[in-house]
Amino acid sequence: MERRTIGAAALEVGAIGLGCMPMSWAYTGSRQRGEESVRTVHAALDRGSTLLDTADMYGPFTNELLLGRVLKERRDDAFVSTKCGLLVGEQHVVANGRPGYVKRACDASLRRLQTDTIDLYQLHRADPEVPVEETWGAMAELVTAGKVRSLGLCAVGARATRRGRTGLHAGTIRQLERVQQVFPVSAVEAELSVWSPEALETLLPWCEARGVGFLAAMPLGNGFLTGTLTPGQGFEPDDLRARHPRFTAEMMAANQPIVAGLRRVAARHGEEVTPAQVALAWVLGRGRHVVPVPGAKRERWAVENAGAAELRLTDRDLAEIASLPRGRGSWD
Repeated sequence: MERRTIGAAALEVGAIGLGCMPMSWAYTGSRQRGEESVRTVHAALDRGSTLLDTADMYGPFTNELLLGRVLKERRDDAFVSTKCGLLVGEQHVVANGRPGYVKRACDASLRRLQTDTIDLYQLHRADPEVPVEETWGAMAELVTAGKVRSLGLCAVGARATRRGRTGLHAGTIRQLERVQQVFPVSAVEAELSVWSPEALETLLPWCEARGVGFLAAMPLGNGFLTGTLTPGQGFEPDDLRARHPRFTAEMMAANQPIVAGLRRVAARHGEEVTPAQVALAWVLGRGRHVVPVPGAKRERWAVENAGAAELRLTDRDLAEIASLPRGRGSWD
C-alpha cells in the first residue's frame, strides 16, 4: 500500500483513509449496525487504510466509542484523527472554542477512543465568540502535554453557492493564517471530489506551499459518485441527503453524466474497477500530500475504496474527467 505523509511532522498514513461518520451519524440510521461497523474498520486497517477519521460530535460520542473497540486491539495499526469544537443539541449544533472546554473534550475523546494519544486533533469549527488563537493555543498545549501529536483545521462549510463565486475558501485561509502564527498546522480537511473541485483553486495550493497535509472529505460526493444511488430513490429523514440540494430527484438525474463518465473510465481498466475507485484515484492524483477520506459503514465498501490506491489513471482518463460537467444543485 502506498504511504503518504501529513504535515511538517511527517506523520505517515495510508494512501486512502476511512471516514467513520456514516457509521453513527448523518446517514441512514436504520442501516447503522455496530458490529458490522467494527468489521469495516478492521477490514480497512487490514488493507492499509490506516487513517481513521472521526469526531466527538458524531453520534454524539458513539462514533469514538465504536473506534475505541478496535483501537483497544490495534492501536499500532491506526492513525487516529478526531475533532472538537462542536456541541450537538436536540435540534441544533453550536461551536464551543473555550480553552477549558477544548481540554476537557480531548480528555473525553481519549477515554472513548481507549488510547493515550490522538495523532491528529482537528478544530471542527471556530467559535465566533472566542478568538481562534485562544482555541488553537489550548490545542497546542495538548501537544506539549503529549496527549496530541499534531493539529488540524476543518474548512469552513461553503456549499450554499458555487457558480461564479470567487474566494470560496477565503474564510478558511484567513483562519489558517492566524492559527499558523500560534502553532503549526499539520493538516486541513475540506471537501474535494470530481463534482466539487473548488479546493483546487486556492486552498490546496495554500497547503502544498506550506507542507500542510490535505484530507479530502466527501471524495465520493456523499455516495453519488459510486453510481449506486438511483434518482428519486428517496432518503430516510435523518439522512443528510434528504435535505441536500444535490440529492433531489431532479438534480440526481441532471448529474448522471458525471457518473456515466466515471463508468467509461472504469471500464477501460477492467470489469472489477468501479466508478468509486476512479473518483478516489482522481483525488489521489491531486498531490502527494492529499489523502482522500471516503466514508464507509460496510466492509465491502472499505475494501473497494482501499483498492483505489492501486489504480493509475492515464492522460486520456484525466482528460475525460476534466471534460465532465460540474456538479449541479438546486441552487444553480
